[in-house]
Amino acid sequence: MWIVQLALRRPYTFVIMALLIVILGVMAAVRMPTDIFPEINIPVVSVIWSYGGVSPEEMAEIITVRSERGFTISVNDIEHMESESLQGLGIIKVFFHPQAKVEAAVAQLSAMAGSVLHSLPTGITPPLILRYNASSVPILQLSISSDTLTEQQLYDYGYNFIRTQMATVQGATFPLPYGGRPRQISVDLDPRALYAQGLSADDVTRAINTQSLVLPSGSVKIGAQEYQVKLNSAPQLVAAFNRLPIRQTNGTTVYVSDVANVRDGYAVQTNIVRHNGARAALLTVLKNGGSSTLDIVERIKEILPRIRSTLPAALNLKLMFDQSIFVRAAIQGVLREATIAALLTGLMILLFLGSWRSTIVVCVSIPLSILASLAVLNLMGETINVMTLGGLALAVGILVDDATVEIENIHRNLGQGKGILQAILDGAMQIATPAFVSTLCICIVFVPVIFLTGAARYLFTPLALAVVLAMFASYLLSRTLVPTMVRYLLAAEVERYASGEEGAIDEAAPGFFGAIHHGFQKRFEKMRHGYRGLLASALAHRKLVAAGFLLICIACLGLAPFLGQDFFSQVDAGQIRLHVRA
Repeated sequence: MWIVQLALRRPYTFVIMALLIVILGVMAAVRMPTDIFPEINIPVVSVIWSYGGVSPEEMAEIITVRSERGFTISVNDIEHMESESLQGLGIIKVFFHPQAKVEAAVAQLSAMAGSVLHSLPTGITPPLILRYNASSVPILQLSISSDTLTEQQLYDYGYNFIRTQMATVQGATFPLPYGGRPRQISVDLDPRALYAQGLSADDVTRAINTQSLVLPSGSVKIGAQEYQVKLNSAPQLVAAFNRLPIRQTNGTTVYVSDVANVRDGYAVQTNIVRHNGARAALLTVLKNGGSSTLDIVERIKEILPRIRSTLPAALNLKLMFDQSIFVRAAIQGVLREATIAALLTGLMILLFLGSWRSTIVVCVSIPLSILASLAVLNLMGETINVMTLGGLALAVGILVDDATVEIENIHRNLGQGKGILQAILDGAMQIATPAFVSTLCICIVFVPVIFLTGAARYLFTPLALAVVLAMFASYLLSRTLVPTMVRYLLAAEVERYASGEEGAIDEAAPGFFGAIHHGFQKRFEKMRHGYRGLLASALAHRKLVAAGFLLICIACLGLAPFLGQDFFSQVDAGQIRLHVRA
């Protein structure tokens, strides 16, 4: 009771507390990352080996297996590993325990990969090590197409120009484009010409490598001037490679063009993208874990006009898939339902209490509790998502309990002829223990969430935190701000209790809301009398009621085999995705 007495003695202190909750809550709502689901922190690091021309079997035996054995020696907190060996490519996914330090794991993987490199075939390069988690999902896709440009040019623009300009967007990752043809300078050898000249493919390779060098040469000082000396023998044009000499025999020089043809070509195409029936390239944007989908998409859309201005007019850059539309719709849907729930709750309070002042007191405590919960969630590093908003929407109907019960009890004490201060103190004291116990009973339901593991833990912990924090904030406000507001708002209604009769407000409540409340109370009393008769009949036929209840439960359990099982419920995202395995 000391906190209620303190609130009545220092009302401005708790008004300032309410304003502080509003400021911190609004700031948290604006700054918190927004996404469809919470961050699922299951760290995964991919180690990608590349060795062109090696078959999948040799890739697995020589590179993948040796790397996996090496990683188990010095890399900590590995949960399990998965690998896939392809033509010239070995992909090892290392899954770590949730509490592992991924930065240290990446450093350990890099060090071990360097050690393993010495036991692998000559010419293989160090692996590409990529870090991501389960929250790194595609949020945006851009189509790169043209009616006149080749597939090599589409891939080149996507890889070297569009992707590099978007790389400055914080929280986004840009993998290599899909589709198109990776551009490369191809040397097409003529086996008959090589045989006639007594040359091999290695001779051509050596000639091109030794004559395409950029060597450091320093500078030379002539008089008072110092000049940079450049030794750049790399051809500037593709056709110039054909004029490189391979060897000289009996005064005759054999050039590359005599045994091969060098052209601006492309690597072997392994995937095809079609946009409206035409060949195109696809650039995917991934979201890093913990980043805001809405912020990333908004930043990319802001820089797209500048990127388009640097591209040829014949190149078309279009947005194909935008996850932010679905995220925004889901968030708005939850907010809309929560607002409707709050309005309906306020309407119910108005009908039962018949006092618009009491309704204001209760309705003020709802958003304050939600804002307090958001402020604490922000400090804990959580995001605004469907789970946290769903928890807050779930709590809306519960948040009114503390304030409603306290105000109704204050009304009852006022009906007994007590003064406003005494009625507030007695009303708060009489429900202090039951209100606290009921709050704990609701919060304790969410305690088992802390024992969840895997993805379910990251999904349902924010929901539980949102409900529990809002409930404790509601109880604190019911002991501080609610008594303060009741003292000043209900002072005008105290005169209606001068008669000293309990429930006098039902007959004396004036105005529009009082008339509605009076009519509602009459009909509610009729329903209560009807329920009393139904309850008496049920008590008189206890065996029949128990048997009927048992049959209903058994019938409901019989529906269980017909229910499907899935990780998430079905969602209409406005997309059709077809997966075909040949």
